Amino acid sequence: MIPVSGQALAAARKPLWKMRHSWSWWSIPSLLLLWMLLATQFPSYILPQVWDVAGEGLDWLRSGEIWPHAIASLLEEVGGFGAAIIVSVICGFLAGFYRPFREYLVPINGLFMAIPPIAWAPLMLIIFGIGYTTIVIVIFISAVNPMILTIMEGVLQIQGQEVRAARALGARRWQLFVYVYLPASLPFITAALRIGFSQAWRALVAAEMIGASQGLGWMVSTGGEIGNSRQVLLGIVLIGTFSYLFERLLFRQIEKRYEVWRLT
Repeated sequence: MIPVSGQALAAARKPLWKMRHSWSWWSIPSLLLLWMLLATQFPSYILPQVWDVAGEGLDWLRSGEIWPHAIASLLEEVGGFGAAIIVSVICGFLAGFYRPFREYLVPINGLFMAIPPIAWAPLMLIIFGIGYTTIVIVIFISAVNPMILTIMEGVLQIQGQEVRAARALGARRWQLFVYVYLPASLPFITAALRIGFSQAWRALVAAEMIGASQGLGWMVSTGGEIGNSRQVLLGIVLIGTFSYLFERLLFRQIEKRYEVWRLT
């Protein structure tokens, strides 16, 4: 006979509806319900209903116009955020390991974090003009500084028994990095990725409103200029949807991976 724990028996006796119930299932429906209720208080050209925006999205899908804007935004995000990941991981670990570099980097990092990233957009427009390069640089500036700070602070907190034991056993610097610091810093790296992505995604939308000829931010900006509230809301919904998908399909999977790594 296979032994069964008390917790397993309790879970088996719990009603099915309680086991599957989660308040997260009510989040999106409650927002849609609130949207529909508010839309009844305004003319449709100011605040359209959910189905009107859905119809606008279907029109964009049928015409194929949505894909160039979505792909442009994703490519800009990948370029700026990808470069920010590389630079922030290198600089964050170096600042955590080496005090002179940390003392040099912290004032610069603090200065750049105090400046709104979108403030760089006009200068980038003057130098590079409207297009991919300008938006990628703005995204990079917005993401790299908070990511460096998060990773650096995470590395500085890794000073536990594992580090002392590894040093007592004669571990070299690269061995400390690979077998101690890197696994222990994965939660901080994931937190840095989340913070950096949220900053980068906001900067992407803002920069596209100023210096782009396509993209999701451009959709929102152009819709506002021509008074098309359906297009504005469609762009907003797509921006939120892409951000949610990145969170669920990328960052959650990274968390699962490093939890498995740390337990092995």
